[in-house]
This record gives sequence, structure tokens and C-alpha cells, in this order.
Amino acid sequence: MTTTSAAAAARATVYGYPRQGQGRELKKAIEGYWKGRVTAGALHATAAELRRTVWQQLAQAGLHEVPTGDFSLYDHVLDTTVMVGAVPERHRAAAEADALDGYFAMARGTQDVAPLEMTKWFDTNYHYLVPELGPDTVFTADSRKQVAELAEALALGLTARPVLVGPVTYLLLAKPAPGAPAGFDPLTLLDRLLPVYAEVLADLRAAGARWVQLDEPALVQDRTSAELDAARRAYRELGGLADRPKLLVASYFDRLGEALPVLAKAPVDGLALDFTGPAVANLDALAGVGGLPGKRLVAGVVDGRNIWVNDLERSLATLGTLLGLADRVDVSASCSLLHVPLDASAEQDVDPQIARWLSFARQKTAELAALARGLSKGTGAIAGELAANRAALASRAGSPLTHDPAVRSRTAAVTGADARRSLPYPERAAAQRARLGLPPLPTTTIGSFPQTAELRAARADLRAGRIGADGYEDHIRAEIQEVIALQEKTGLDVLVHGEPERNDMVQYFAEQLNGYLATRHGWVQSYGTRYVRPPILAGDIARPAPMSVRWTTYAQSLTAKPVKGMLTGPVTMLAWSFVRDDQPLADTARQLALALRDEVTDLEAAGTAVIQVDEPALRETLPLRAADQGAYLAWATEAFRLTTSGVRPDTQIHTHMCYAEFGDIVQAIDDLDADVISLEAARSHMQVARELAAHGYPREAGPGVWDIHAPRVPSVAEATELLRRGLEAIPADRLWVNPDCGLKTRGRPETRASLEHLVAAARTVREELDGS
Repeated sequence: MTTTSAAAAARATVYGYPRQGQGRELKKAIEGYWKGRVTAGALHATAAELRRTVWQQLAQAGLHEVPTGDFSLYDHVLDTTVMVGAVPERHRAAAEADALDGYFAMARGTQDVAPLEMTKWFDTNYHYLVPELGPDTVFTADSRKQVAELAEALALGLTARPVLVGPVTYLLLAKPAPGAPAGFDPLTLLDRLLPVYAEVLADLRAAGARWVQLDEPALVQDRTSAELDAARRAYRELGGLADRPKLLVASYFDRLGEALPVLAKAPVDGLALDFTGPAVANLDALAGVGGLPGKRLVAGVVDGRNIWVNDLERSLATLGTLLGLADRVDVSASCSLLHVPLDASAEQDVDPQIARWLSFARQKTAELAALARGLSKGTGAIAGELAANRAALASRAGSPLTHDPAVRSRTAAVTGADARRSLPYPERAAAQRARLGLPPLPTTTIGSFPQTAELRAARADLRAGRIGADGYEDHIRAEIQEVIALQEKTGLDVLVHGEPERNDMVQYFAEQLNGYLATRHGWVQSYGTRYVRPPILAGDIARPAPMSVRWTTYAQSLTAKPVKGMLTGPVTMLAWSFVRDDQPLADTARQLALALRDEVTDLEAAGTAVIQVDEPALRETLPLRAADQGAYLAWATEAFRLTTSGVRPDTQIHTHMCYAEFGDIVQAIDDLDADVISLEAARSHMQVARELAAHGYPREAGPGVWDIHAPRVPSVAEATELLRRGLEAIPADRLWVNPDCGLKTRGRPETRASLEHLVAAARTVREELDGS
């Protein structure tokens, strides 16, 4: 590749970076503040130090422009709500009394005030706080955070680019505020919102911003002509401002489609586009609209959502094609690196042969810097990097880990009959009711119980060698005994063992399956201070031995009530892992389903009458474009049925989903053919129950009556009212009573009190039904 004038201008940048710090310092500081052990000043000092460290690392790695404003104490959409002054009425007093406490009240709620609803950020496992907007919403600009963080970066002598959630995406992500008229569309507030964005842009320009990035990922979804017109109007107005920095409009996660010509023709100064996965279609589409003459293109050619080493030669070829389509081509990851861990070099336990396949945030920044050099100076300038990259790719392609003939032979032999229960639901339901003998409105939990400090200490002692396996298992037995006793005393009908042996609902199983790799330091933010370590799905999947049978049967030995066996479903195992990119997801899902099917069969053989296979990620993994969704839902629901369909009719199969919008996948929920489904419903006031009813869902359901992500104990009256709302949509003979989600993150005292209230609510409504 030779140097051209366009290539010589190439620079490397990113849209955002992990926030937590190498040792999750941010999590510790925030939770310390919540507990009163860390002052607000100390929290802000920790945050500032983390930002400084990241920016300096990016600059030292060879990135020429660092992002600011992407750092958040909880969520960047919540930060945008503060920036535009859209604080809900119920939180205004707290926010006016103390901005930081008000901010966290919106995120977490208080005992007296409910938080904002939380749901998935597009098709990722990151959760954002949903803005609540109504016709009376008054927007006011508050750019203090954005200006202050820009000033911090500029003071370090860095070239910095503030990153904001764009106005169209912000409104499209919002929901009508409580009390808003039926059918109210937050997008109608665009003309009211744009002057606030104009004021923020002017503030940033005055503070020294040359460029500002406005993220519009919502435009990669199917959009109506009215929504596209809103985007056209928004950027015509913002682009036409006299007092503004240069504007870079960014999209990611998929192809822009019909929104591309809208943004390409807008009077903005550049576009940032994703060119990975399905978004590679942006390449031909960009050529089809005549490119971006006179504008900057930031090309996302390194996958920002997965952890595999980039194919540098392929990316350089893509970048070379783009050179003639814009005035200047810069290099970036496909999206914010928020979605990957920090540093693969910290994973000292990973086989060195496999470690060379991995690229976390720090490695991706090195890839970006190399690509920028190669694009600007020719491939000779990065000959060493290219040779090492080719060797890593060849190592992975030729590894026996990635190809197990026995697994592939079994997968190829699957037939349609393997994914169907032996009897239809009505006949199964009768057999299950006879076997289980449950009361109307049976009560249960989702699975996990609080992971106590003592339990975490025991796990740490085991890892450090301070106790042996026998001593650790004594802790597990004691914890299960306590959890069973608590549930018996509370009066729950279907019990769980509490999952004390599990570090995470995906990682626990991944560590016992062939083909998976686990990390020690690969933390990724899920929401707020909740971080997970997604395992790495590196090769063909098989189950060498039972994974959950021992502790489930032990728990069952302690009680006459049924104890649920608890598994994580194949789609969620995929969604909450870093998946293979060298074969179709459907093939990997089928491998996982067969491994989990063996576990379900073993649980049933051990006497387990109720088996829950959780699929909270079914909705979040839904492709963003409608044209791609049918094929996904077909293989995803088949994988669930393949996991669960080998059991007898009188074995009851449960599933669970949470924190997503379910209305557009109700048919897929039906297609799972689970006997009972539990779903998040408390924050959305039983919306999902109404959606199930509208669909005519024929099986049993448990819409949650306790929002477990808020640090508050719901009253009996509150749970009772939610249960009554559930009964308006789901008949009593098919309605279960349960929390929204697992209880791992809650404390033991609040768990006990909340479950007592949940059971009391169920008894109250049972009495009302008996008296009606």
C-alpha cells in the first residue's frame, strides 16, 4: 500500500473506553459512597484519576484524539438526562438538595421513590436508564460535567473530542412519563430539545472543543419516514448553528441503511460508521450515496464488542477502499470499547498459544494505532505487526480446540423431533399439577440468593489455597441449609438452593464445559456498579460431567417442597460470553443446547420435578434490523427447545427473562414452549403481562412483583396491587408470584422482608379469589 494525501491524514481514535479501572476502583468508590465510607470528594477524585489514566494510556498507545464525556458514575444515558435537565418530577427534590444523591436516586431509587426503568442498550448486555418524558417536560442545559471533563483532558495537553448521546437517539430511547397521554411520542419534543443541545455545543466550543461527537445508534434500526425526517431536521438545525464545534455523527452496532443518505447529506463535518459484522454493508452503501466529499470519515474496522485479534490485512483493505470516499479517513473501533475488558495481558492463566488470539481494550488501541500507521505510511511501516497478526490468526484457525469431530457429528445428527416435547402443554400441565400439588398463585424466586460476605470470603480463601475443597464445600452446604430454611419459614411454594456455589450464571457453567475459557480480570460493566466477567467461547462445546445435579439434589433432601434445578439457557450462554466469530452463532447455539440437554436429563433422573432454564438474553440478542430477526428467533427458540424437550411430561420446565422490551418477541416466547415463564414487570407496572394477554399466551407466567435492582423493600400493599394488575391479564390458574430477577445483589435482611411481603401479597389475593 502506498501513501496518499488522504491516507497521510489518517488518525486513530476510539468512541469510549471501559470506566472501571484495572482493579474496579470505580465500583469500590461508588459502593463505598453509598455505604457512607467514601466522601463525595473522594469519589470524584477517584473518577478523575481513572479518567486521567485512561487518556494518557490512549495517547501513549498512539491514539491521536481521546474521547471525553463517555465516563460515567452510573450510565451515560442518565448523564444525558441530567445534561438536558429532564429529571423526573419525583426525583427533583433529591437532585436539587444534592446533585450526586439525586443522580443515584434516579438510578437506584429510594425506599420511597422508584428509580427510572432500566433496559438493555440495543443488542448488548449493557443496561441504560430509560428517560421519562412527557408533554410537560421542560429541557434546560447543564453542560458542567461535559465541560469539566473536556477541560481535564485539554489540561493534559491532549486532543480531545467530547462524546454525547445524540438528540434523536435520546428521544427514541425514552418512554412516556407516568401520566403522559396515551400514545404520546417523546420524539415530538425534538424541537424543544434541539436548542438545549445547541447551548451545550456552544459551551463545549467555548471550552476548547474543536470536534464533538453525537452518537446516533438508534438510526441503525428500522425507522419510519417521520423518524428519518426528525434526524434530517435535527442535523440541519445543529449543523447550521454559527456557534458550534465541528460535528461528528456516529452510528454503530449495524448498518445505517435508509438513514445513511440522511446523515451523508446533513450539514455536519463527519460521520463515524461501523464496518464490522452486518455493518460491513455500510461500505457499499457509502459508495452508493457518493461518499462523503469534503467530510471526515471515522471508520470502525476493529470489532469493539468482541475480544478476538483483528485481521489487520483485511481491515487495511477496507480502509484502502474507503480512502476515495471521504476527504479524510480516520481509524476506530466499531463502537465504544465499554463492551470489552481492559487488558488481555493481565490474563496470566490463559494458555500462551490462546492468549495471542485475544484483544481487549488496550490491545485494540494498539491495533488501531498500527492500522493508522499502515494506512498513512504503507504496510512496510507495520511489517512486524502484520507478521505477528498473520501467525496469531493461523494459530487459531488450525487449533484442535476449534474443531471437535465428536461434537460436530452429534450436532449434525439432530432432527426436528429432538426439539419437541412428547405431549402438548394442556396434557403436560395436568400431569405437572398432579405431581406438584401447588396452591393457586404459587410463589417462588428466580434462583439466586444473596452472595454474603462470608461466602465470597470462602471463595477467595479457596482460590488462595487457605482452605481446601472440603472446607469450601462445608460453607456451601451451610449456605444451602440456611437458604432452604429461610424459604420454608417465609412460606414459598417452590424453592431454590440459592446458587451459593456459582460466581456468575454463565461463568459457572462455562468453567465446566469444554470449549470455554475463563478470565480472572476480564470485567465488563453490565449496569451501574454491576460488573461481569464474560467467559470466552473459543472452541466446540461438550459437557464432560454433570454441573448442577449434586447441589440441587442436596437441597431437595432438606425439604418436602419442590426445589428447582437452575440452568442458564444456550442463547444467554452465547449472549453473555464473548462468542466465536469463525462460525455461525446458530451452530454454536446448537452445540450448547446439546450439552445443556444432557444436564437437564441428569437433573430429571435425580428426581428434580421443576427445572428452570433461564433465557434473559433472548430479547437483547435480537438483531436490530427486522429483516434479520426471523432467522435469529428460529434458531434461538429451537436451541431452547432442544435443551428442554427430552424430559417427561410431568417435569415442569420454567424459563426466565428480565430487563428488556418483550412486546416484539411474544411469539418467540410462545415458541419456547416452556411450561412457566417469569419476567421482569415491576418497573414497567405489569406491561409484559398485558402484552402476553394481548398475544393470547396459553401457558403459565410469573410477571415480577418485586424490583430487585432497587435497594428498597416493597410493601405488602405494593406487591398486592401489582399482583392484582397481573390478574387483570393472566388467569389465576396460570399466574405465578415471584420477584423480577435473581437476588444475588441484594442483602439478606431486605431479601427476607421482601419475600415475606411477596408471600403475604399472594395470600391476600388468594383470599380475595376465594371470596369472589
